[in-house]
Amino acid sequence: MMRPRFEYGQAVRVTADLRNDGTYPGVGTGKLLAPRGSVGHIRDIGVFLQDQIIYSVHFLAIGRVVGCRESELIAANGLRRSARFQLGDRVSTRISLAVSGAIVAGPGAVGEIQDIVQTAEGHVFYQLAFGNRFFHVPESALQALRYSFVV
Repeated sequence: MMRPRFEYGQAVRVTADLRNDGTYPGVGTGKLLAPRGSVGHIRDIGVFLQDQIIYSVHFLAIGRVVGCRESELIAANGLRRSARFQLGDRVSTRISLAVSGAIVAGPGAVGEIQDIVQTAEGHVFYQLAFGNRFFHVPESALQALRYSFVV
């Protein structure tokens, strides 16, 4: 049984820019709904596809109620350290990543951020997809993806 981490009326802060996935009326797909760090209050709690808790969050300062996944929220009075990367960002590894001594991603391997986790101590970890495999990686092991263009 899923139990919500947040309660009705609780103040929360978003950990990443919230963009319209096409379900928010009157705003173009991909447009910003609430910037990272915005504070809102839990207005309703629901379930999507029987495995995801979704919160309706009322952002008074911007006058919107936006559906948020639990992974996109932290308590407003909790840790405020912003994650360097956001959901969906493509990043590369600074070091080799190994599981049981076997290297699964060498330096420069490219992955996509699927989730952001902040520990009670303030450490930030990312769930990354490298192809078909998923790993929890500390922020210190990642760098912004550098693009090079050939003309």
